Amino acid sequence: MSQDVSPISTDRPRAVVLLSGGLDSATVLAMARTEGRSCHALSIDYGQRHRHELTAADGLARSLGAVGHTRLPLDLRALGGSALTADIDVPKGEGDAIEPGIPVTYVPARNLVFLSLACAHAEVLGAREVYIGVNAVDYSGYPDCRPDFIGSFQQTVNLATKAGVEGRGVTIRTPLMDLTKAEIIRHGTAMGVDYAMTHSCYDPDSAGGACGGCDSCRIRRAGFREAGVPDPTRYADRVAR
Repeated sequence: MSQDVSPISTDRPRAVVLLSGGLDSATVLAMARTEGRSCHALSIDYGQRHRHELTAADGLARSLGAVGHTRLPLDLRALGGSALTADIDVPKGEGDAIEPGIPVTYVPARNLVFLSLACAHAEVLGAREVYIGVNAVDYSGYPDCRPDFIGSFQQTVNLATKAGVEGRGVTIRTPLMDLTKAEIIRHGTAMGVDYAMTHSCYDPDSAGGACGGCDSCRIRRAGFREAGVPDPTRYADRVAR
């Protein structure tokens, strides 16, 4: 599904922004807009456990001024291997501490695949930048969120695309890479991001209420507390506020 959400501007450099509907990607879209980019949001419908984040992405694209929003279908559930794409329970915990290691919510090669698709989209649009909200500070240990991966992918995409070979390669922008979750929230709040519109939970209830116990919920909740910003997350009724 592709939709224009506002008139396309031709006087600003174009960028593709990967927009999941979560806190980080919303902040990155706001940053790209603040930096003067004409933003084309790209959301991947990859067979994830629920639709709430995709619904959030639709609203965020409009709210944060994307000139277009494409939702691309991709059935990673056919491969499985993750609690987000297979019938595997999402681990739950308490407190802020996240278990070390790569958790079962890791989706095999997800950012590798997503960035490849975003760069293809950018090449078609004539965009020279792709923004992604990966973070190597407050995160769940996913290997495709690290600077080494982004650096390696940057080299690969400019070897593997017509635009790159012709000297019009895409630059991968990762403005959140070295920020804590609290710093991300402060930046977004200063830019007017409405975090009540975002969705981060891996295992929400049918109405979209956050579980409060998955890694994503715990990292998000700690971030708002450390940022000194009220947490607008709507939790499921069973979760103690």
